[in-house]
Amino acid sequence: MNQSLLFRGILIALVVGIAVFSATPPDEKINLGLDLQGGMHLVLKVKTNDALRSETDHDMDRFVSRLKDEGVENVRALRPEGEDEAAFTSFHIDGLTPEQVTAARKVHDNYFKGTWDLNSTGGNVVLTMNDAYKRTVQQQSVDQALRTIRNRIDQYGVSEPVIQRQGFSDSDRIVLQLPGVDDPERVKHLIQQTAFLEWHLSEYPREGGFAPSREAILEHYGGQLPPNVEILEGEQRDRDGNLLGKRYLAVQRTAVVTGRDLKNAKVSAGQFNEPVVAFTLDYEKGQAFGDVTSSNLGRGLAIVLDNVVISAPTIRGRIRDEGVIEGNFTQEEASDLSTALRSGALPAGIETLEERTVGPSLGQDSIDQGLRAGLYGAAFVVVTMLVVYLLAGINAIFVLTLNVFLVFGMLAAFHATLTLPGIAGIILTI
Repeated sequence: MNQSLLFRGILIALVVGIAVFSATPPDEKINLGLDLQGGMHLVLKVKTNDALRSETDHDMDRFVSRLKDEGVENVRALRPEGEDEAAFTSFHIDGLTPEQVTAARKVHDNYFKGTWDLNSTGGNVVLTMNDAYKRTVQQQSVDQALRTIRNRIDQYGVSEPVIQRQGFSDSDRIVLQLPGVDDPERVKHLIQQTAFLEWHLSEYPREGGFAPSREAILEHYGGQLPPNVEILEGEQRDRDGNLLGKRYLAVQRTAVVTGRDLKNAKVSAGQFNEPVVAFTLDYEKGQAFGDVTSSNLGRGLAIVLDNVVISAPTIRGRIRDEGVIEGNFTQEEASDLSTALRSGALPAGIETLEERTVGPSLGQDSIDQGLRAGLYGAAFVVVTMLVVYLLAGINAIFVLTLNVFLVFGMLAAFHATLTLPGIAGIILTI
């Protein structure tokens, strides 16, 4: 009997010792929730129309490329103008001969039949994204946005964030709870930055640099841009990052390289010790990039981030799988850009529908009130046990104390997050 009591005593002491060790010091081992340490609560909306537009543009280029394989040259596919859904989910090709219309139907039946519906009137062909494909693109864009935001938050270092879809499985809304965030504006920018990076060959000015205005570019082309050329806008900033004005550049519509081809991105130091983002491409794309740059020496290469030109250097030599992105970045901006590039581009824009910030002082008030309630409750339980159970109550109090140690030990061991309802649950346990 004595040996049994001794064994139990040693076991209890060992378990309690492990619990105390796991939970010490508590401010380092136990994560506090949003309501206790403060932070951000965001409700975001994924602009799924952006994803539909991107997918339509991608399939439109594929369709034209397949037509060329069928011998149909010099055709131009266009999306309708406007901001309604039809402008994002359809495109048309006009002025085709009967033979070319037949070729278009063949391409559709072979490669696009399950996703696009084709209608033709005379020499005009219209392709419309079907409803099933539309829903798939929208849901995939939200799923990808969830993964991308989660990767960015993980790299930023927020402990125990809550990142999940709001509502039903087909919802386009995302809920974020980020405890302990000390710079909400920076986190919002990191989350909402699309980070879609592209490299385009310059068309005018062809040798690099920028034009003073959009009108100057149009004048150069006689008032009408060629089909494969588009005008992009850039921001001119000084070395301190102050905005000096806008500038413009005509580039090839098709990108040479995109952020999808990146293998890695990190902050580095430039020629004058300024922050830059060093990037590495995957092997296959690096070879193709080397071929393009070596055959375009002396030509401008525009680096475009979220449809804004951040720089347009002149190609001085062959660039293969490594390079740098310069843009008068601050250290913080370079760090955030490299984080966004590593985590991947968002498939669509993000809109903030709701934002609540819980300050650390409010969180500390919640902790103080919770501790005060816990002490009052514990004191009441102790007095009640001593009055009702007398000496046996001392044993019960000792067991309850051990129980509290075990609860906090388990919280710390599993890196659980303690919230205000959690404190209430512990008090209820007592």
